[in-house]
Amino acid sequence: MTQSITRSSPLGLRVGELVEVRSAEEILATLDERGEYENLPFMPEMLPFCGQRLTVHKVAHKLCDTVTKTGLHKMSNAVHLMGSRCDGSAHGGCQTECSLYWKEAWLKRVEPGTPSPSGSGRIDLPLLEINTRRAPGPDGSPRYSCQATELMRAAPTCLPVRNIGQYVRDVQTGNVTAVQSFLAFLVLLFNRFQGLSRKFLPKRMWFRDGLPWGFVRGLALGRTPVEDLNLQVGELVRVKSKEQIELTLNAERMNRGMGFEEESARHCGKVARVKARVTVCLDEQSGELLTMKTPCIVLEDIVCGGVYNGSCPREFVPFFREIWLERV
Repeated sequence: MTQSITRSSPLGLRVGELVEVRSAEEILATLDERGEYENLPFMPEMLPFCGQRLTVHKVAHKLCDTVTKTGLHKMSNAVHLMGSRCDGSAHGGCQTECSLYWKEAWLKRVEPGTPSPSGSGRIDLPLLEINTRRAPGPDGSPRYSCQATELMRAAPTCLPVRNIGQYVRDVQTGNVTAVQSFLAFLVLLFNRFQGLSRKFLPKRMWFRDGLPWGFVRGLALGRTPVEDLNLQVGELVRVKSKEQIELTLNAERMNRGMGFEEESARHCGKVARVKARVTVCLDEQSGELLTMKTPCIVLEDIVCGGVYNGSCPREFVPFFREIWLERV
């Protein structure tokens, strides 16, 4: 497979614009032999959206590195579309529900009210299935490749805190308001100061133990506790207070290998319904499909807002241990 279509000029999309996902044949013509465009895979889970008209939810001009923790990275000519998340069907049933990245070359702008084309032009793309797999692990277990595992190839350039242009673009694209963007900048500056203080100052001079904004700390000693509520889809729960959850976290802010961070702490006290019980998810670094010994919970309408992460538009779906929740 070769890229036979001339790379189109960026559409310059904004939040709220209506776009149409190109036909599978058109998208196929943009992909290289790896099934990628600008190092970003087009995955089998995206095929059902071909021919559909969707609204731009966020402009994905940057993203946070959840693999190597190097901060924000620059992404080019990509957006997130309303209602388009990966269902994991081609990746072992992964339940992470990542928001899909759509390159602008795979989209076209349409005016509201114009008739939709008949048919979606869907075709089978066996190359996409092949490229969802990496070499097996040492034990012979499958390893997968997806947009999440390849994000650092698709967005290799770091965005330093001092890059003011990123905050301006957040506002120009409609991702956040000017006030939200300014506050996100201040949080990043504060976190930068906290990191430098932990590195260069004696512990007695640290502010709030040198913790990043949100100030989540682990307090549990030894093996972290577990609780089995047997929560089911549709049940109403409340996220416990930050103080209650901190008692379940070790020094690394982990409970049985799962982290609880500042973005999740923003939802403490909220009431929401259980959307799913998560038992399998893909490790972004190794591509290994992990089976959880203790299932985690996903809650309806709760996503990472990027408030403490430079307005990252990725909107990761946070996982909650049952011990962090209580029935209402």
